[in-house]
Amino acid sequence: MDIATLVGIVFGLGVVFTAIFLGGEIGTFVNVPSLLVVFGGTTAATLIKFPMKDVLKSLKIGVSIGFKNPVNDPQELYDRALELAKITRDKGLLGLENVTVDNELFQRGISMCVDGHNEQVIRETLTRTANTMISDAEAGETMFRGIGDSAPAFGMIGTLVGLVQMLSNLSDPASIGPAMAVAMLTTFYGALLANLIALPLADKLSFKAEFDRNNLDLIMESVLQIQQGQNPSILAEILSGYLPSGSKPKQD
Repeated sequence: MDIATLVGIVFGLGVVFTAIFLGGEIGTFVNVPSLLVVFGGTTAATLIKFPMKDVLKSLKIGVSIGFKNPVNDPQELYDRALELAKITRDKGLLGLENVTVDNELFQRGISMCVDGHNEQVIRETLTRTANTMISDAEAGETMFRGIGDSAPAFGMIGTLVGLVQMLSNLSDPASIGPAMAVAMLTTFYGALLANLIALPLADKLSFKAEFDRNNLDLIMESVLQIQQGQNPSILAEILSGYLPSGSKPKQD
């Protein structure tokens, strides 16, 4: 589990509620009409922007990816690729027949090599699979970024509603307070939803999509080079470009 996501959300909410508690009563910041405007309006806008099946799928995938750590580290994939290249140089592709790799895409590529598929078939198959995997993270990012765009807008709509109600009843002092609460709290709810939940999750999904894209490119290159029987030393140089800054290529 990506504990940073959970810690960030909990800590952020904790800071906000602590500030509210120290400055007054929590109940002052609870307003049902404001909640309806922001959360109901944001939900409605999201359903208008995206098909229902895509909304449900993207939310599920987005939350899953946002709260999960990356499956593989580039250094681990790099080291494993060199090990497999050495086996191939010593025993040929059939030497990989009983080899298992933790990464599903990597394992599929190695299995295709053992089965005797040519480079073009392997490349096309892995590319298609990789693109599907990346699109899941990108769909989740688009969904949360859309929520992040809509929430402040509906906060502003709620503010306008509250101001209209307040200005239309200036003769009734008792109505000014509740109307002003709707006006202010909808902006607060919209900003909180967008800037603490939706947009940070969208940014994290974007980061993880880029991270996964680099890993998938590393896997693709590894499989194709292994299929060609590439020298492990040369493969090490080729794959070193996929390692993050500061990582050290494995030395023989």
